[in-house]
Amino acid sequence: MSDLVARVRLVVLMARPALVLLLGSYAAIGLAQHGNAGRLWLLFASLVVVVGYLLVSVVLNDLADAEVDRINLAGDPRRPLASGSAPRDLVVVAVTGAVLAVGFAAALGWPVLLVLVVGLAVGAAYSLPPLRLSKRGALASLVLPLNVVGVPYLVGLLAGGEAVRPADLMLLGGLYSAVIGRLLLKDFRDVRGDALLGKRTFLVRYGRVVTCRVSAVLCVVGGGLLLAAVPDRTLTLVAVYVVGLVAVVALLVRLSRVSSPREDTVLVGAITVLGRGMLVTLLAHLSMRPMGWTVWQQAATLIALGLLTGGLASDLLRHGPQVRGRVPAERLPASDVLS
Repeated sequence: MSDLVARVRLVVLMARPALVLLLGSYAAIGLAQHGNAGRLWLLFASLVVVVGYLLVSVVLNDLADAEVDRINLAGDPRRPLASGSAPRDLVVVAVTGAVLAVGFAAALGWPVLLVLVVGLAVGAAYSLPPLRLSKRGALASLVLPLNVVGVPYLVGLLAGGEAVRPADLMLLGGLYSAVIGRLLLKDFRDVRGDALLGKRTFLVRYGRVVTCRVSAVLCVVGGGLLLAAVPDRTLTLVAVYVVGLVAVVALLVRLSRVSSPREDTVLVGAITVLGRGMLVTLLAHLSMRPMGWTVWQQAATLIALGLLTGGLASDLLRHGPQVRGRVPAERLPASDVLS
């Protein structure tokens, strides 16, 4: 029984609930884009495919980055290899995820299965030799979002059997652009280990100012494409998105000027909260109209989601992230070490 509990716990750790919610949102947006958000079987099967795909991708990435994670994330229970777990346990998790993903993808049809197989192949090329695209700087910043966004979105979009429309591709382009902008920021957390081990991320190569500027442009372009692609967009949706994008740009300007690891963490976290909140707002907009919600109900819901997102980001900026366990002293700014 203890072995079973340990295996289940490892699966949960590797799936990383925040990533499940994020990729699940992309799949749900794909479903909602064609009015299929209320079809529970399609939603369930799409989520199983996405979770299985995510397990395989995360295991491959953790196996490839074990050395870097032992520096950046030593003792982090969310990184089993950095905490001493055996690689064979992760292989079992990956195989289980692959079997589930392939089985449900086949049930949804050959287009979904094709998307999954291509996604797994690209994920393997990203993490594993001989290509190891994760070590190729700007190319890595383009390839990873393709898998993070493209696979779950296309799984949801194609699950209903409808043909792909130009607006669907524009929406995918908007999601892709926005997620590239946010993924560039994840390297702020890992910059120390990346620089020590020669991992040439965009941040290591070009510095914080350029990284923040490029991120801002990509987020704004992505938001514009999303608004252009969304059918029946309302003034409320546009207003929520514009306010959110202005807040993201303001935080990126601030991020480009600080030099504290803790401030980096707080600012990147707030930007992430805003990005995910805008994603939920988009999903709500796509889902409510086909379900018969009135214009006023839709507007009230979008405003409430916008206020909730803003409140969560503001709370994070004021109080910082919740930290479980001890943060190594070398990762804190000098004032925190001395206090």
